[in-house]
Amino acid sequence: MLKRYRVALFLTLIVISAAALSACDLGSSSQDSPATATVVTVPTDTAPTVESVVQQSSPAPALAPITQFATPSQAPVQVPTPITAPAIPIQVPEPTVSASPTQAPEPTSAPSPTQAPAPTSEPIVTAAASPTQEPDTVMVIEGTRSGSGAAVVSLNPAAAELTTVDVVKILKPSIVQIVSELAAMGFSNSALPPTGVGTGVILDQQGHILTNNHVVEDAQRLTVTLENGESFPAQIVGRDDITDLAVIRIQADGLQPAKLGVSAEVEVGQDVIAIGHALGLPGGPTVSKGVVSALERSINTEQNNTIVDLIQTDASINPGNSGGALANTAAEVIGINTAIIQGGQGIGFAINIDDAKVVARQLMDQGFVRRGFLGITPINLTPGIANQLGLDITEGVILARVIQGTAAAEADLQVNDVIVRLGNESIGNTGELSKFLIAHQPGETVDIVIIRNDREVVGKLTLRDRPG
Repeated sequence: MLKRYRVALFLTLIVISAAALSACDLGSSSQDSPATATVVTVPTDTAPTVESVVQQSSPAPALAPITQFATPSQAPVQVPTPITAPAIPIQVPEPTVSASPTQAPEPTSAPSPTQAPAPTSEPIVTAAASPTQEPDTVMVIEGTRSGSGAAVVSLNPAAAELTTVDVVKILKPSIVQIVSELAAMGFSNSALPPTGVGTGVILDQQGHILTNNHVVEDAQRLTVTLENGESFPAQIVGRDDITDLAVIRIQADGLQPAKLGVSAEVEVGQDVIAIGHALGLPGGPTVSKGVVSALERSINTEQNNTIVDLIQTDASINPGNSGGALANTAAEVIGINTAIIQGGQGIGFAINIDDAKVVARQLMDQGFVRRGFLGITPINLTPGIANQLGLDITEGVILARVIQGTAAAEADLQVNDVIVRLGNESIGNTGELSKFLIAHQPGETVDIVIIRNDREVVGKLTLRDRPG
């Protein structure tokens, strides 16, 4: 009986234990029911946090192109994939994610790395472009127009004009003061003050200086003063009264030659700057600014000579400016200031630098200008002379004298003949005659057209060298 009682008690304990285990769910196997595992991620140097994944995959406005975050030496930023839990003895199936307004979209909805521009591709144009993305500007005025009809103008800093201050800083060391003792006075085109002061432009480091002939022609002594105040005696290398140009020379070190421009490119209306020792005022050269008022002007001197192809400017030119520089806004000398009109305002003239280069080169090489020599004394034909001679023309070069044994005499030219053409060029004054003879050297045979007794006569002559 006691034995049966013990067996019943034992079975009762087993049933109670089984019931307890069932209540605690400890008696199920690992495959009876699923269990939810909690995944905890730890940020590392290469794995973003869960919050960063949500920000990169969310289509919020703060999202920027991947190329803005990558440098040229880095690979494009990859969109991180969801981090899975490490393997544990209990198998955990993929959790089901339900859509909600605050939950990040599936990782697969994030932009694929292959869709982002590569670091080597063209930069994306944004409202705030980086400094390296700004296009280079070009300052070239195009002769085209946009669809709206506005002129297309592009800007190139390299071609920008210099300021007047910069031009003066560049040219001032190349401008010298010339003081002449016992200088001649009284020419209508002379800009010399009573003190005998003029201006010159340094041509090279050997000390050659270009100036006007009327500044130095009657001087017994010449003194040149540089920008730094140093003074040197000067000697005349050569001079040419027809073009009113001369070259003198000093012996000095460290000279800064001026840059000579191209006067053929000068246009009416462009800005110019005149630099010279106006009135011989102490303290350095005077600077004035104006525009090119006209081109190809001609003026007559008291010697009945004509200077042609002058640049007219309204930049202030005063006595003492003679021989100084007329410069453009690139700090290039485009003219040599030579004359003013007495009583006029804002009317000055400069010898164009293209003609001055030719004359200066010959003066430096041989001390004179080599021209084809005719053997005449030329005078400008004026309306008064034309009326006196009964001529219907008012332009040309009248022969006041014909020298025997010269080209003119051999061509049977006579006093009062009027030259109106040489070769293919019209001759309206002594300046045009001078330019033609510079361009055509001795030994050359040219056609000539003259007016004699109001009749046109055509012939040929062979140019010669000037005697002695």
